Amino acid sequence: MGLGVGLIGSGYMGKCHALAWTSVATVFPDVHRPRLVALADATSELALQQAQAFGFSRGTGDWRDLISDPAIDVVSIAAPNQFHAEMAIAALESGKHVWCEKPMATSLEDSTRMLDAARRSGRTAILGYNYIQNPMIRHARTLIAEGKIGIVNHIRLEMDEDYMADPAEPFYWKSEQRSGYGALDDFAVHPLSLLSVLHGRITSVVADMAKPYSERPTRDGGRRTVENHDIAQALFRTDTAASGVLMVNRSAWGRKGRISLQIFGSKGSILFDQERMNELQIFSTNDPTNLQGYRTILSAPDHTPYRQFIPAPGHGLGFNELKVIECYELLQAISGSRGAHVIDFERGLEIERVVHAMAQSAQDGKWVDV
Repeated sequence: MGLGVGLIGSGYMGKCHALAWTSVATVFPDVHRPRLVALADATSELALQQAQAFGFSRGTGDWRDLISDPAIDVVSIAAPNQFHAEMAIAALESGKHVWCEKPMATSLEDSTRMLDAARRSGRTAILGYNYIQNPMIRHARTLIAEGKIGIVNHIRLEMDEDYMADPAEPFYWKSEQRSGYGALDDFAVHPLSLLSVLHGRITSVVADMAKPYSERPTRDGGRRTVENHDIAQALFRTDTAASGVLMVNRSAWGRKGRISLQIFGSKGSILFDQERMNELQIFSTNDPTNLQGYRTILSAPDHTPYRQFIPAPGHGLGFNELKVIECYELLQAISGSRGAHVIDFERGLEIERVVHAMAQSAQDGKWVDV
């Protein structure tokens, strides 16, 4: 019998989790089909409505009721950032496995408490960094590990979207200080997660943050001060002696889902853009000089686990498919697989330490060790 699943939150990411739980056994037939036990949301009415829509057996307006349900083995947390710590710790203390959306928490103290709870519980606890599941990212990791571009010496990471670009966009919770630093932890954690699985760990940073708009209109006709930052940039150094640049902007008109990676080595380079997520480009000095140039690789069945979805190359996967892969990797981790391709709370805390070091650097105006 498959694991019993409880889902907290039914918005954008909650629906994404529900799709993954519904699809995982179809795509990966080596796992048991999960049981969708309960969904919790802000009100009982919304929870009941979404439980029916998503295929859960029941809905509740109290997430604590969901966590105490003995029929639930694993809890998906897709609530706003400021609730992650309380919900994850409660779930772990109740003996549940946890799949929590990023960022881990809005403070380093809370992130540390989450890891401590995971260690005490002995349960699997992972974070929702689904971009690392892209077959093209996995292929890039293999190419780097095999030395196809030589010794990595410089890395450029960028992430841009434009959902905060309009100054007339009403104030909402993502601009509140209690939701975090802004682009740095709402955004930068994604490219940092890719770096975490591709190459090395960040050891020191110097950073800056910016607000393109100091105020936003409220829905009642007033104005409210923006409490965090929509833009951040940093220089960093890694434990492999590589230098790097990080630039993130959630008010970048024209950008929709862009994560750009440029990884430069002694024998070549790798380029990736999330807006063209089924492509990877590589330049190699091993090619004859009259054939040198960036080669575009299209995702195909040879790139694990693409073939689980599609038997033909070049057809492409999407955001929700990456979440299905992440769900599978979570189930593998729960079953005891040491090769599970996930960012657990241990590695997640490393990402949080980088984010908080960048915020500290932006405040102090100097290099900070992570």
